[in-house]
Amino acid sequence: MIKKLFFKSYDVLFESLKIFSEILKNVSPNKKRMLELAHSGYITATDLADYLVKNNSMSFREAYQKTALLVNLAEKKKKKLDELSFEDLKRIEPKLTNDVLKVFDLKNSVNSKKSYGGTSFDNIKKMIRKYKKLR
Repeated sequence: MIKKLFFKSYDVLFESLKIFSEILKNVSPNKKRMLELAHSGYITATDLADYLVKNNSMSFREAYQKTALLVNLAEKKKKKLDELSFEDLKRIEPKLTNDVLKVFDLKNSVNSKKSYGGTSFDNIKKMIRKYKKLR
């Protein structure tokens, strides 16, 4: 019975990968729309929490709570995080300095993920080169 399920799972996975391969060959991403969507919501909220931990010696729990307060404020004001004033930020965490504003920049957010498998532009370029060699 288990053997039969294993082979059936293999067949389904194999067919799914073939379909996915065809989709990838024919997809054409709308970069402008992708960027618009990346700027919507509160995608850099975790970056703020990380910043608070790293630069203000907070526990992640405390940083998360402060970040949640800031996201709630932004929602209340119908603004994105990068549209809040520095004074709004200081009300939530008085120790903040102006350099916190860079946290809300999407490119900085992407490039800050430098560990293996991270989203930094350098990592992505390395991965592309690696996989092109494998073809």
